Amino acid sequence: MASANDQIPLSLGFRPASGRDDFLVGACNEEAVAWIDLFPDWPQPLAVLTGPPGSGKTHLLSVWGEKSGALWIDGATLEIDGLDDRIAKADAVALDCADHVKDPVALFHLINMMREDRRVLLLASRVSPARWTAGPKDLHSRLRAGLQLSLGDADEDFLSAVLVKHFDDRQITVGPKVLNYLKPRLPRTFESVRKIADEIDRLSLAEKRGVTVELAKRALGLTGMALEDEE
Repeated sequence: MASANDQIPLSLGFRPASGRDDFLVGACNEEAVAWIDLFPDWPQPLAVLTGPPGSGKTHLLSVWGEKSGALWIDGATLEIDGLDDRIAKADAVALDCADHVKDPVALFHLINMMREDRRVLLLASRVSPARWTAGPKDLHSRLRAGLQLSLGDADEDFLSAVLVKHFDDRQITVGPKVLNYLKPRLPRTFESVRKIADEIDRLSLAEKRGVTVELAKRALGLTGMALEDEE
């Protein structure tokens, strides 16, 4: 009888390729990428990077952070207490998940400190600051005045390239038949591409087998993305 460890793959995670050369560039993101490449020749020290889930915000923020030597801060951990000491030696700050900041006043404080000392801040958010409702009005005006870098929705061909990258990051070999099967069936969102790659990876590990069209079909069903006539 097989043990539980034989049947259920351990969730060890993976390290995605996150260098500048690994970032896929297309019509949906080329302007934002151009601004990242242009750094430090920016017209102002505050920039706001926005885009849908899975569009590459954290990847691009990481590229900029490496280039600028920025201090990395997760939005959920940002608070006023100790902030002065936390960023004291940072000439640049990369703030990920800015829309997860619990205290908008802390973000306002961060922006003002960076601005006063002529230091650079790039923040990434799923939600455009124009749609934020919490926090002081001055925070909103500061964010709107910043350099706006937008990652838009992708077309089918670009999403197919992103799907291939997800498989490559996970060291999964997927043939043309599987890719051609998935391409017209996936919702055209970055999040859908990530989810199907995760599920195919999970199934492949659990069953200790390669990726086939049949496995991909079941993965679509398990993620709720299967077409009705294929369920």
